Amino acid sequence: MGFATLLHVLGFLLSAMALGAMLLFATVITPLIFRNLPTDIASDFIRRMFPVYYDVLMGVTGVAAACLWPWPEAPVMAGVALLFVFARWVVMPRMVRARDLTLLGDPEEEPIFRRLHRISVAIAVAQMAALLTVFLRLAIA
Repeated sequence: MGFATLLHVLGFLLSAMALGAMLLFATVITPLIFRNLPTDIASDFIRRMFPVYYDVLMGVTGVAAACLWPWPEAPVMAGVALLFVFARWVVMPRMVRARDLTLLGDPEEEPIFRRLHRISVAIAVAQMAALLTVFLRLAIA
C-alpha cells in the first residue's frame, strides 16, 4: 500500500469517525443527559462538554482534510473543520453569554439565544450532511 493510499484510507476513517461522533452526540448523549439530570446540571455539563467536542472534531476534520488534500473531498473536509472553528469561537461564546443573561432575567437575550442555538444546529446539520457525502464518496472510490 502506497503512502497516498494510506492517506486516503486515513481520511476516510477520520471522516467516518467525525460523522459517528456527531451523530452519537446529537442523538444519544445529549438527550440522555437532559433526560437523566436536572436541567441546570445538564445545561452546565453540556456547556462544559461543547468546547471539548468542538476542539476534538475540529482537529479530526482538519487532519482528514490534510490527508485528503489531493482529492476533491479535501476542501469539503476543510470547510467542515472551519465551521467547527466558527461554531467554537464565534457562535458558542455569544450563545453562552445570551443564555447567562437570560437566566439573570434579561428578556431581550432569550430570542438572541434561540437564534444562535438554531444557527448552531443548522451548522451541525450542514456538517453532518457534508461528512456523510464525503464518507459515501470515499467509500465508493
